Amino acid sequence: MTVSRCRIFRYRLPLVAPLPLAGRVIRERAGILIRLDSDTGTSGWGDVAPLPGFSPESLGEAEAELTAWAGRLRGASLEPRAHGLESWPECGPAVAVSPSVRFGLETALASLLRRMEDGAGAELTCFEGAVPVNGLLAGSREQVLADAGRLRDEGCRAVKLKVGSRPVAEDVDITGAVRSVIGDGMGLRLDANRRWSLEQAVAFGREMGAVRVEYLEEPLRDPALLRELFDATGIPVALDESLLELRPDDLEARPEVGAVVLKPALLGGVAVAREWVGKALALNVRPVVSACFESGVGLLALAGFAWASTRDAVPAGLDTYRWLAADVVRPRIPFRKGAIQWSKALARGHRIDESRLSEIRHD
Repeated sequence: MTVSRCRIFRYRLPLVAPLPLAGRVIRERAGILIRLDSDTGTSGWGDVAPLPGFSPESLGEAEAELTAWAGRLRGASLEPRAHGLESWPECGPAVAVSPSVRFGLETALASLLRRMEDGAGAELTCFEGAVPVNGLLAGSREQVLADAGRLRDEGCRAVKLKVGSRPVAEDVDITGAVRSVIGDGMGLRLDANRRWSLEQAVAFGREMGAVRVEYLEEPLRDPALLRELFDATGIPVALDESLLELRPDDLEARPEVGAVVLKPALLGGVAVAREWVGKALALNVRPVVSACFESGVGLLALAGFAWASTRDAVPAGLDTYRWLAADVVRPRIPFRKGAIQWSKALARGHRIDESRLSEIRHD
């Protein structure tokens, strides 16, 4: 099979509410869709959406990079059973590719190859399964508790509560209140976004008492002190942005780590995230596949990766989809019983809404 054409499209999607991100506020999610067409008549879609304040590349830089790649990819030969860009001579590991761009290219390639194998009946990524979703809790106390009750009633198996922006005593109180609402049957994850000092985090952990949590995600301003926090409180930690400074083998010397939060668009693509999954599972560490507020195209790619990695064993961080007031996928991706439930049959009823796209012309 040969790539006959590579097309790239801009999109802008409104958010349901302003979203604070790394000291700024965004009101829409902007990104780029890449479509690879083959000489067999099939096509595959990928999502390139650098996250403001977190991705090393800007949207403009990603667009320029994709425009350059579009010309190179025309005429590229693909093996039907190949996996990942490592098998693609034009885009192997020796070629420098920005993290979000590599994620988009990898997932477009995987989508194209999968559709070639399964037939062209569906336009979007296909997998057969239900990926449990970790519900996200943020906002006022009233909003957090209301959402916790709603997510419990919808069948979510885990929720993640944002902490660290309130006084420690208030965070202890709201964490206990959430546990009371969701009961003992749901997982409770906490994310402090590196807001605490070691002293604050230890105080929080000790005041928690019998309230059970799965892990504290990136709790400390100084990540070098995470082992001390674990030794003082016994609460496992989860690594997110810290993974950018580590390698999968580094987990072997980190008994404090109970989970790794894997965002392929920040880590450098699916192939890199797959290495982290393998090492995490070998060490009994939870690999939590998570989104960066991608469109439905990126979300489905992440859900497929999560399903391939852990089936339904680890709820994935894909609740960011709720923040999109509109999507490039029509109709919207369904969440049922606290999970993204997907199949070939369901995929056939969904399409890319090209009215929301603006094509980027290139030579």
